[in-house]
Amino acid sequence: MQLKGKTAAITGGTAGIGRAIAEAFLAEGANVALMARNPEKGAKLLDELGVGDRAIFVAGDVMQQDLVEGFIDQTVEKFGTVDILVNNAGGAGALAPLADLTDEAFDEAMKWNIYSTFWATRRALKPMIAQQSGRVINISSTEGKMGKPTFAPYTIAKHGINGMTKAVAQEVGTMGITVNSICPGLVLTDLILENGPTTAKGLGMTFEEMIDMFAQESALKRPNTVEEIAAMALLLASDAGAGITGAMLSVDGGTAQY
Repeated sequence: MQLKGKTAAITGGTAGIGRAIAEAFLAEGANVALMARNPEKGAKLLDELGVGDRAIFVAGDVMQQDLVEGFIDQTVEKFGTVDILVNNAGGAGALAPLADLTDEAFDEAMKWNIYSTFWATRRALKPMIAQQSGRVINISSTEGKMGKPTFAPYTIAKHGINGMTKAVAQEVGTMGITVNSICPGLVLTDLILENGPTTAKGLGMTFEEMIDMFAQESALKRPNTVEEIAAMALLLASDAGAGITGAMLSVDGGTAQY
């Protein structure tokens, strides 16, 4: 029960990495608030989790500032505070060489990834600063450390999230608040499985070839699992992670070896 009495707010929480983190936190005693776009999936998840009033779901799009801030406010209203924020929502969006990239595609990538992280973090820091304790965990990517052709918006956004992690960690380090990024490599989430064929086509290959390409970049030669990402999030959220802040921690099977 490493997180007993703590409250976690998780964006993108109904599937994939977000759901795995929610389940890990609940198993360790935390209360959990989840945000995602689909209310039906949210209701179904709450029923499947079966933890009663220890979990709530708030429907909303993280690309809308008022909904992101409202999610944090509803978490505080329900549970009294936010001890742990997991900025998990995000994605690659449209893929294209930078010379062909539209303003709309670039704006979408910024809102989906970096703006949503900024809005949620700024709001959640208020109760954390007031109580002089907290954990902010940003789900970044190996693309926050590396570059890949046609992935410019995603790469730029994830590098920005890592920069935000470093800066905010320095600002709140003496207040009992840690701020870290987890940088997954390939993880076969629902989002990847649903949108992967389109992404692969943009790269000029089949979905299977794309998965193999990403896997071969790693030392393990396989995708990571959502449980492996959740295990790192649990470490950072717990007392055992109190000495880790401002870090970009790879959970990518050895893809980005720093």
